[in-house]
Amino acid sequence: MSIDIDRSAFITSLGGAAAVAAMSHEARADALEDFSIHALDEAVDQAQAAGRTEQYPTAAEVAAHDEGRAYRRGVGNLFASPGPTKRLPPMPAKPTLADFFNLRFRPANHVLQSATRAMKTGMTEEVILACLLHDTVQALIKVDHGWWGAQLFEPYVPEKTSFAIRYHQALRFYPDEAVGYEYPELYRHLFGSDYTPEPYIEATYQMVRKHKWYMEPRLVTVNDLYAFDPSAVVTIEPFTDIIGRHFKQPKEGLGFDNSPVAHMWRSIAFPDRPL
Repeated sequence: MSIDIDRSAFITSLGGAAAVAAMSHEARADALEDFSIHALDEAVDQAQAAGRTEQYPTAAEVAAHDEGRAYRRGVGNLFASPGPTKRLPPMPAKPTLADFFNLRFRPANHVLQSATRAMKTGMTEEVILACLLHDTVQALIKVDHGWWGAQLFEPYVPEKTSFAIRYHQALRFYPDEAVGYEYPELYRHLFGSDYTPEPYIEATYQMVRKHKWYMEPRLVTVNDLYAFDPSAVVTIEPFTDIIGRHFKQPKEGLGFDNSPVAHMWRSIAFPDRPL
């Protein structure tokens, strides 16, 4: 399906032309992606309501588009920003999680909306924190982001939170009617109508499905894929107390505490370093 973006509606959703002009190229690109996803969902709903059959690409057709790209799709957002790059603001000497949200993960609309939804629907603080953090590692890398994300946060968050971050990735591909989670229509466009998850994803799902903490990553998926409202205004502030209670901020600053993942934080902090 080809989605026609209403430029006027897109600009209005962001607060007008002045607001758009004040945004960075990366922020505009992320906002456009969110707007496009929302438009796609509406188009799919309209097509189904009209009784038309949605036409999805096959997995082979999706793969055919990989050749000739300017960068590989699995590259993190900071390393594959569309358009000309812009100098990043410097990080503080002892950066906190909030600093990374404001200076490197920004605008982070998706995870902020996801965590907001989790908070409004009464999720536990461990799950809310997992929703807040689950996709932030995509600033660094997208491939297996569940595992990378869990590794990035594991030294600093409750075990249930890192478990939820690690395994939400596999659970996304498997519906669970009991909690109202359906296979996302968007995935049929991204992966192809005949896409089958890799065997390790299937094995991971089967393992997690039997685990006592199955519901933690499942609730991340429930609050995940539907958190793409381009008109929502979200910030990190409502989660300050939860972060304070559950995130072990190193006194040296993230990236400088000699933890096993300090290098990952430094990579996010300094993506322009060539070596």
